[in-house]
Amino acid sequence: MLEKVLIANRGEIALRVLRACKELGIETIAVHSTADRELKHVRLADQSVCIGPAPSPQSYLHAPAIISAAELTGADAIHPGYGFLSENADFAEQVEKSGFVFIGPRADTIRLMGDKVSAKQTMTKTGVPTVPGSEGEIPDDPDEILRIARDIGYPVIVKAAAGGGGRGMRVVHNEEVLLSSIKVTQSEAQAAFGSPVVYIEKFLQRPRHVEIQVLADGQGNAIHLGDRDCSLQRRHQKVLEEAPAPGIDPKLRDEIGESCVRACIEMGYRGAGTFEFLYEDGGFYFIEMNTRVQVEHPVTEMITGIDIVREQLLIASGEKLSIKQSDVQFRGHALECRINAEDPRTFMPSPGKVKTFHAPGGPGVRVDSHLYSGYTVPPHYDSLIGKLITHGDTRDIALAKMRQALDELVVEGIRTNAALHRELVVDTSFGAGGVSIHYLESKLEHEH
Repeated sequence: MLEKVLIANRGEIALRVLRACKELGIETIAVHSTADRELKHVRLADQSVCIGPAPSPQSYLHAPAIISAAELTGADAIHPGYGFLSENADFAEQVEKSGFVFIGPRADTIRLMGDKVSAKQTMTKTGVPTVPGSEGEIPDDPDEILRIARDIGYPVIVKAAAGGGGRGMRVVHNEEVLLSSIKVTQSEAQAAFGSPVVYIEKFLQRPRHVEIQVLADGQGNAIHLGDRDCSLQRRHQKVLEEAPAPGIDPKLRDEIGESCVRACIEMGYRGAGTFEFLYEDGGFYFIEMNTRVQVEHPVTEMITGIDIVREQLLIASGEKLSIKQSDVQFRGHALECRINAEDPRTFMPSPGKVKTFHAPGGPGVRVDSHLYSGYTVPPHYDSLIGKLITHGDTRDIALAKMRQALDELVVEGIRTNAALHRELVVDTSFGAGGVSIHYLESKLEHEH
């Protein structure tokens, strides 16, 4: 078993990792920027090390400072959480070369999945369904490009292979503008990501975002923990998630889950991971794989009873998966609202001092947050300040609990998006289940 884990992150996920470590009797080391001395997990950790000033590039994204802190404190392993360096293959490689365990997949797996073209090729080989498109980078021959697009069928989307976060993509509705759109996307991709490589695929009009959670031990064993629906998004950022995804045939869910498990075994995948799909008209289409723990992992934990972060730590300790697929039982429904320090109307960040914080409670209510009364939310980082999770025997019960939990939540001194969530949990279309990824933005546009 690992003895000492350095948590290379901040906020709610750092606290979540610390709790899992404490439960397993693992000592914890918190690294923090100068702006984060008062974070809850920094106060609770066995040791803490300041790794630099507030800006992320000089602290949480500064690999040498993190590795030096691990050396200084005698850590065995580094848990990267999500965001920051969690999907940086070079960092994972440096961690392992420096003699520490990286709590996540091997660097070559992160690299393979980080490039959307190679990720898609890997999925095609292993039998995971993908969006119809060019097999990898588009050819140089314009006639061949036009033929590929005709075969796919318009509209198509041109995407940067190294893109992410909704950048480096362009929708094309007809042949006349295809070649010029490709040129523009290539030059944008070169400027933004340092690589002009683009590919094209079918543009789905009203898809949902459905993902499959997996665990694999890198020793030939893998399982899936069902699906999640993360379709309520704004600017490609998830706002509210749920598990299981409403209205999906359980047989289809199992089939897609099994294809993800096969892919994990063939890749020699190690740790927790998520296969992200667009889902439309009964079809699943792979878009990317996240090689880390997800923000929304609690909804899966609530319906399976499996602690995903604990499993990450056990796998990183070299243990084989203790859970078989037949052990995974799905019970009830869970929802998660991401609570951000931002204006609920303009979405402008709202850092500042939290005068009062009161977390909701009751059966089936979970709050993952680093907030406390008197804590100051710094302006330098992502605005996520907590996650409100509810679980019930049915979706309607989970929704009723979420409505109550949002009413009980008190955060005074800063603005939060809780008011938006209060609207969403009484929205009739969302209540019916199965809204598309465009639903929330369209709703917000009509209201403003």
